[in-house]
Amino acid sequence: MKQTAELGEFLRSRRARLQPGDVGIAPDARARRVAGLRREELSRLAGISTEYYTRLEQGRAGNVSEEILHALAQALRLDQTERAHLMNLASAATGSPRRRSPERPQKVRPGLRHLLETLEHVPAFILGRRTDVLAVNALARTVLTDFDALPATQRNYARYLLLDPAAQERCLDWERTAAETVAMLRLDAGRHPYDRQLTALIGELSVRSPQFPRWWSDHQVRQRTHGHKRYHHPLVGDITFRYECLSPPDDPDQTLCVYTAGPEPSDRENLALLGSWTERDTAPEAGSSHSTTRGSVPQE
Repeated sequence: MKQTAELGEFLRSRRARLQPGDVGIAPDARARRVAGLRREELSRLAGISTEYYTRLEQGRAGNVSEEILHALAQALRLDQTERAHLMNLASAATGSPRRRSPERPQKVRPGLRHLLETLEHVPAFILGRRTDVLAVNALARTVLTDFDALPATQRNYARYLLLDPAAQERCLDWERTAAETVAMLRLDAGRHPYDRQLTALIGELSVRSPQFPRWWSDHQVRQRTHGHKRYHHPLVGDITFRYECLSPPDDPDQTLCVYTAGPEPSDRENLALLGSWTERDTAPEAGSSHSTTRGSVPQE
């Protein structure tokens, strides 16, 4: 029931954001009791009956063909990420055994870890399912927080961003970044609807973060890609980063996130200062060894 409800809620949320004029429907004199398109308007655009579409939103339609899902995606003006999420929700609603299979613990393969270690002059980290922090280099620990110092079960980016008061002080665009991160969790929930750790994380955030329930109920979904973020560091002040997120073909549930300096000369200067400070702070003492990453795979 939970998975069919998720599909219906997502459809309602996408329908509510569309106005008749957005899809070429002429306004009529009838009063609108709901935000966005009426069910009959959307079903007409998708080429299905209003009765069938109503059953879809109410979780009573059973298996849905890919043809109907594609028609709905087109009618709802879904982007590529939203289309993938719709397909995942529909697959989960069938309760197929494949979707119910337990998740394997995630591990960063040696080659990817070595790549992370070579990025010593920029902040970089690897995120897994549910935004677990699987590996992090020294500069990323300086810019964000020392995830390696946290208990293994708490090394999670969304948890840090939404529950650590220092994150709001460090991240200058905190509200936008936090809302986008919740949208990433929504996408993960569609991919892995039976992930018990993800369910527990969502429950914790729902109780402890005042903003999380509102963002979660928006049903926004977002893929990690690229953009910019602004931070404030107590040592150097404000700094803007460009970021790129890349997933290896053999494990799309792992993402390498790399921050480079923003467009202003001060961004490059401040990043260089942070790099120098971090290098001194993490320099090994005589006779000892040190790596830019420490063991950081969360326990499953």
